[in-house]
This record gives sequence, structure tokens and C-alpha cells, in this order.
Amino acid sequence: MLILLTTILFVGALTVPAAAQYGQLKWYYTTGGGVGNPAVSNGVVYVGSYDHNVYALDATTGAKVWNYTTGNEVYSPAVANGVVYVGSFDNNTYALNATTGAKLWSYTTGGLVFSSPAVSNGVVYVGSGDRNVYALDATTGAKLWSFTTGGYVDSSPTVANGVVYVGSDGHNVYALDATTGAKVWNYTTGNNGSPLLAVANGVVYVGSFDNNTYALNATTGAKLWSYTTGGTITVSPVVSNGVVYVESSDRNVYALDATTGAKVWNYTTGSDVLSSPAVANGVVYVGSLDHNVYAINAATGVKLWSYMTGGEVCSSPAVVNGVVYVGSGDNVYAIGNASGGGFIPGFEVTFAVIALAVAAYAVSRRR
Repeated sequence: MLILLTTILFVGALTVPAAAQYGQLKWYYTTGGGVGNPAVSNGVVYVGSYDHNVYALDATTGAKVWNYTTGNEVYSPAVANGVVYVGSFDNNTYALNATTGAKLWSYTTGGLVFSSPAVSNGVVYVGSGDRNVYALDATTGAKLWSFTTGGYVDSSPTVANGVVYVGSDGHNVYALDATTGAKVWNYTTGNNGSPLLAVANGVVYVGSFDNNTYALNATTGAKLWSYTTGGTITVSPVVSNGVVYVESSDRNVYALDATTGAKVWNYTTGSDVLSSPAVANGVVYVGSLDHNVYAINAATGVKLWSYMTGGEVCSSPAVVNGVVYVGSGDNVYAIGNASGGGFIPGFEVTFAVIALAVAAYAVSRRR
């Protein structure tokens, strides 16, 4: 009986009963491997997994809607106009029907595709380990153009005002014409690794392996300012309300003035921070290798709450309708936005076994 109960509790998605929410955990779903950054659209959570699958999960219950199996590891999908676009370590970019999971097309590059695609005006932009940035027709998958950089491209492209911005290994940031692929400019940071970036209000904000966050003029590539942290920056910054939020391997989350680069505040987590933050309704949500998801006041840097998961949190959170969706280890979590403790998958089995044992003992004593 206890073995059967344990088996049931570990299969697929688990919706936690109200009496055992432990800080507003709504549900979690276990894949067959580590998971990447979730994307949420129309009530469905889309996530890639190292078990070669793309999963579509009901955002309310965590129940699996569908999964699609690629030829290798999958990381972070993008969703646009009813289509899920995702790259795989099998060198392909896939377009899947968001409702059914049916494959619409795939395009094969010359190297693994780690970066999340960007979709803009009917074009999919994606980087590859073959050192190229590709522009693909979003409907057919046909190649429109490609641009060869100086190193592999695992940075996710960003499109703004007709320009594609992307980082590549060899510490370069490129600005490419979105229509033709022609280089507009490039900027070289101070260390190897792919710079990761965000674009807002005519400025490109870049996180670099040389411990710096850079602000570059989006039109010319000229440096406006830089800020040095105590560790490498391996994730994309996020910009909100005139503040740049960036995470560093020195265990800190930094808030920087978007105009001057001056530090507004920093918050120290319990371990390295290797995922991009998400900002919603005045709160910064970040994951850490200490297994926690943190909610931090965006204006002051004061921790509002933290939630302990069952593994390292390397994926970037997605926040929709007051729910934080995030990957940790091989689990996808849906966490309600409220203060509270933490809940680690598997603990509910221990509690159930203890409760049954206590109940059985009580019955035997009555007899």
C-alpha cells in the first residue's frame, strides 16, 4: 500500500492539496531531465528538457497537454502566433503547433542550437554552434539569411527597431540588419564567452564573462557606461522602469541605474546566480544554485520571500497572473506569489507515510 502510494505521488504532475501548500506551491511536474526557461502563453507552460522533449503543461494544474521528442537536449522555447519555436542540441530549430505539438517544420544548422529563438515580423532569429546567426521564415522554415560571427552563438537574439542584437563566443556583441543580415556594428568585451543582452530605450545592456555589465548605444555600439561585479555574468540583464537588473556568479543580484550605471542596490543569495531575473509588479524574481527562488522588492532590494525547491535553479522564472513558473533540476514548478516557506518534491511522500503509520498505530492501540 505504501509503495503504491509513493509510486502514484511521483508520476507526472502533482497538484498539492490546500492543506500542504507550504508557501503557495500550486503544482510541479517532473520531466526526465533538467529543464530550461519556461515560456507561458494562453494558459499553457512550454518548457524544454534535457530528456530531448518539449513539454506543454496546463498552467493551472500542471497536467501534461503534449510532449514532442527531438533528437537531443532542448532548452528554452519561444511562442508566437500559435507556434512554439525551439532549438535542440541535434542541430535543429523546430516549429511546433502550440495546441497539438505537431511538427510544422525543422531547419538544420551546422551546430547545436542552445539559444532561445526570437520571433519578429514573421521571421525566426536563432544562433547556432556553427558560429552563425540564422533568419528563418516563421511559416515555412526557409532560410532568409545567415551571418557568420567569430565564435559559437549560444546567446539568444533580441530584435528592436529593425536590428538583431546577439552575442557570440569570442566576447563580441553584434548588431545586424534584421532584413538583410548585414553587420551594422560590433562591440568587443573583455573576456571570452558569449555576452548576453537586453535592449530598451535605444540602449543595449550586455552581461559579460569579464564581470562587467555594459550599456551600449543601440545605433552606434558606443559604450555609454559599464559596471563591474565580483563575478562573471552569464545571463541576460532585464530592464524595467529605468533600472537594469543583472545577476552575477558572485552570488549577487544587482540593480543599476539604466542611465548612469550607478548601483541602486544589491542582494546576496546563498550561492551562484546563473539565471536571468524576471520583473513583475514591482518584484524581482531570481533563482540560485542554493535551490531557492527569491522574490525581492524591485525598488529597495529587500527580500520579500524565498521558496526552496528540490534542486539548483538555473532557469529563468516566468511570471504570469501572479504565478511564478520556474525550472529546478528536472522539475517545473508553479509557485503562488505569496510569502511562505518551501516545499521539496518527495517530502509529501514522507509525510504521507508517517501519517499512515501513526494512524495504523492508533488503530492497533484501540484494538
